[in-house]
Amino acid sequence: MATMYLTRREVFSASHRLWNQELSESQNSELYDKCANPNGHGHNFILEVTFAGTIQGETGFAVDFKKIKSLVRTEIIEKVDHKHLNYDVDFLKGIIPTAENIVRAFWHVLNSKQTATKLYSIRLHETENNMVEYRGEE
Repeated sequence: MATMYLTRREVFSASHRLWNQELSESQNSELYDKCANPNGHGHNFILEVTFAGTIQGETGFAVDFKKIKSLVRTEIIEKVDHKHLNYDVDFLKGIIPTAENIVRAFWHVLNSKQTATKLYSIRLHETENNMVEYRGEE
């Protein structure tokens, strides 16, 4: 059977501050520029979560879109939308919330919750021009 790849797209708004506690203020400013603003800054993020599966004869689905919609909304969107990622999101506490670290955290949350289908990749568009993709390789 051929593998099918199904993607759920969600949009959320959140703020964050890029700051490394181990660096000085000047080092953080040099490294993160305006993203180190003491009050943070915000984005309208686009999240794309892709699952892989084979078509099941009894349903005709490779992945049930209703199930992945519920999973992504419950485990990610409801926890990050209109939040400050540094302070309001338990699974992001203690990490520098770069797009790379955010998408890895999302992967760990979703991969630990779903069982019927295989999580294939997660893409996070932080801006119109900047996007990161993660496929769980460590």
